Amino acid sequence: MQNYQKSIDVSGHPAAAFDAVTRGVEHWWTRPDHPLIRIGDRAKFTFPPGVSYWTFELTGMDRPSRVEWTCVDALHIHEGQPKEIETEWLDTKVVWDITGQGDGTRIRLEHDGLTPNLLCYDVCEAGWDMFFLGSLKQYLDTGQGTPHKE
Repeated sequence: MQNYQKSIDVSGHPAAAFDAVTRGVEHWWTRPDHPLIRIGDRAKFTFPPGVSYWTFELTGMDRPSRVEWTCVDALHIHEGQPKEIETEWLDTKVVWDITGQGDGTRIRLEHDGLTPNLLCYDVCEAGWDMFFLGSLKQYLDTGQGTPHKE
């Protein structure tokens, strides 16, 4: 099965993209309870109504070209779906590959383990598309993303 994977081209230096996926996630996705700065750091990302969340550990980092998050705790409440959807992200990895491209940067996101056979795939694909393809790109191109607000 194919993992979710997409790429965006943004203006600016790879260091800005690296910072956006470590210490600046609240500017384009949702506010974590802790930044992801050093290997072993953990951050909980919560979405309203304050019930669904994912906790990621920073498990890989090569500044400014690669960041890896591993999901270590998950509770994805999605009304009308079987209970199995709640922990489908557990043990999945979100890998950010960041490459300079002329005056800009290419960011490739692969969510290793987020595959079409999961119950949450359609809603999670739409979510990543909105926040990665839309909000992160907008944030890095203009300085203003469209993160989830509680």
